[in-house]
Amino acid sequence: MNKLFCILILSLSVAAHGQLAVTVSPPKAIGQKMIVQLDMKNQLTNEIKSARAICLLLDDQGKMVGQTTKWVIGQNKKVLEPNAEAKFNFVITTPQSLISSNLTAKVIFSRLTLDGGKAADVRRDVNVIPANSNAKSQ
Repeated sequence: MNKLFCILILSLSVAAHGQLAVTVSPPKAIGQKMIVQLDMKNQLTNEIKSARAICLLLDDQGKMVGQTTKWVIGQNKKVLEPNAEAKFNFVITTPQSLISSNLTAKVIFSRLTLDGGKAADVRRDVNVIPANSNAKSQ
């Protein structure tokens, strides 16, 4: 009986657990800048106070050719309420020669802070989804 109760509690906690779902759009060239758009949806039960992410630009051989790190939620931006959506654009300046290359974006979240200052586990609580088959995710 006790074993069955523990299994039931564990399955309920897993089923109730949400994520920050992030879709990464392919990089777009604008002049000497590459724009990578994130579409984020908070599927957690708590509001997200802040989130910090790294965006890496990779060439067709997987070599990093550009990067930037930004607060994508919070830190002078609005918090992200449960079930709310937000967009964020990473802007990365690149040499002119890279603009015509076949670049992909890899986005890695390094910090996620929930309501009350509670730190979330980014490996478990963030799901990064590439918008195209060429993009790489964490």
